[in-house]
Order: sequence, then C-alpha cells, then structure tokens
Amino acid sequence: MFDKLQQLRDELGKVLVGQTEMVDGLLCGLLAGGHVLLEGLPGLGKTLAVKTLAQAIGGSFSRIQFTPDLLPGDITGVQTYRPETNQYEIRFGPLNANLVLADEINRAPAKVQSALLEAMQERQVSIGGKTMALPEPFFVVATQNPIEQNGTYPLPEAQKDRFLLCIRLKYPSRDEEAAILDRMGESNPDLHVSEVVTLDDIRQWRMALDKIHVDARIKGYILDLTAATRPENSMAAELIDVGASPRASLGLLACSKARAVINGRDYVLPEDVRRCAVDVLAHRFMPSFEAEARKLKAADLIEEIVRQVETP
Repeated sequence: MFDKLQQLRDELGKVLVGQTEMVDGLLCGLLAGGHVLLEGLPGLGKTLAVKTLAQAIGGSFSRIQFTPDLLPGDITGVQTYRPETNQYEIRFGPLNANLVLADEINRAPAKVQSALLEAMQERQVSIGGKTMALPEPFFVVATQNPIEQNGTYPLPEAQKDRFLLCIRLKYPSRDEEAAILDRMGESNPDLHVSEVVTLDDIRQWRMALDKIHVDARIKGYILDLTAATRPENSMAAELIDVGASPRASLGLLACSKARAVINGRDYVLPEDVRRCAVDVLAHRFMPSFEAEARKLKAADLIEEIVRQVETP
C-alpha cells in the first residue's frame, strides 16, 4: 500500500510544485473517506491539484463552477420528458462522479450548497422522487477564496463541519515559485500524469484503515485536544464561543490513521494527531469576539491548544 501511495505522490509531484501539506491533506481525505475544503487565494494550485489527482487515480471527474444563478438540479440532475417514448428520463448531474471539484463553493446560494452537502453526507441524490446512489468512492473537494466575499454566500459553521479537513494554502517559497516559473512558463506546459492507482486500490485502502493500531493513550490524546476547544474545558475560555463536536474527534482519529498509512506505518503516533489537528479542528471551532479583537484566528488558537495539551 505504501509503495503505491508513494507512486501517487511522486506522480502528483510531476505537475505540482511544493504544497506538500495540500497533497497530504487530499490523500488523507481520500483514504479516510471524507471530503476536503481548500481555502486559498486564486493562483495557488487548488484546481490544478484536484484535476491532477483525478488523472492519477483513474476515476471519473467533474468540475462544478459555482455561480449565484445555479440551481440544485444543475448539480444533482433532473427528470426530463421524452416525447418519442412518452416517458420521463433521469439525467444525472455532475455530482455523479468519483471525484468532484466544487470550485468557489461560497459563490452558490444556500439551496445549492445544501444539495451538495446532502450528497456528501448521504452518498446519494434525489431526482424526481427517486433516490440514486452515487459512485463509490465519492470524494468532493471544494475550494473557496477566504478574502473575497463580495457576492458570496459564506458556508455556515454547521455545513463546514461536514468537511473532514479544511486546508489553508500559503504562498510558495521563492525557490518553489522559481520552479513553477521553469515548469509552467512555457506556452503549453506538460500537465499530464499517468494513472498509477485504481479505484479498487482506494476501496481496499479505506478498509485497511480499520486495521491501523491506535493505542488507548493516543485516543485519550485525541479526546483531550477536542475537549480543550470547548469553553468549559479550555484554559482560555474567553477566546472561544463554540468548540468542536464529537464528529471532530472521529475525524481526527480517521485522519491520524490515514497519515500513519501515508508515512508507511500500521500504527498511529502522537505526531500524526498533531499534524492533523489544525486542519480537522479549526473550521469546526468559533473564536469569540475577544479573540477577533486580538486578531487571533481559529488556526492560531488550535495551534496554541496543541502546544498546551500534554502529549502521551
């Protein structure tokens, strides 16, 4: 399993420069059976990363460019009447794919966001009163610009909670950006990668996560981190309005197992939990007005919690 995962990472590296945290986060979401939200400014490689991943795993891929005039049926599918047969026919929407890129999800109205998030949770869509199962594996990667909010519909916290991971992208280093210029500066850069992983491989990897050993002390560490995000247990309760739910604990456990597999181990270390903590917890966590006044973001508070909670 580890060898194929390494091949997949190497294949993605033929196109992507840097952004190792984003790549590892996408692989964690893919292995753990969750969905990923990418937050970052335009031009940081979000769309390119997802399209490249789709090529490398050989599954069906669709991209939905979210706009304010989109309707739920535009993404789930519709029932159409065929006069020649005098029957109704179901036409699937772009959600009927193994890997779905929901580009700029915060530009779609609430009904469309809800339709997408329902499909993410239930792995099915309802069209014309009929429930249709989505392909397996079904993996959604959504993107949003955290700065530009004009004409957008920000995701409510309860809907963000449906994403297993929220990965915040940073600018590349100078050396990485120089490599991007060398690789992408041509008029027709080679962005093709080979299919190195099959959908059956992904299904088997997901089942193999159940066999990853997690010591009782590691589970206790996960519980301690999640509990520390709640105002009644936190050392800085005045900075927190709403803490993470038990879904966050489950997500942290699943991502820690996935990161252990990516690193070639069949057991979880505290380092795996620490590396996942911000991406799993920060978007399920609401800082208080006091924290905002101090210009402290959710990720900053989670990092401080990780430093304060005792490591087993």
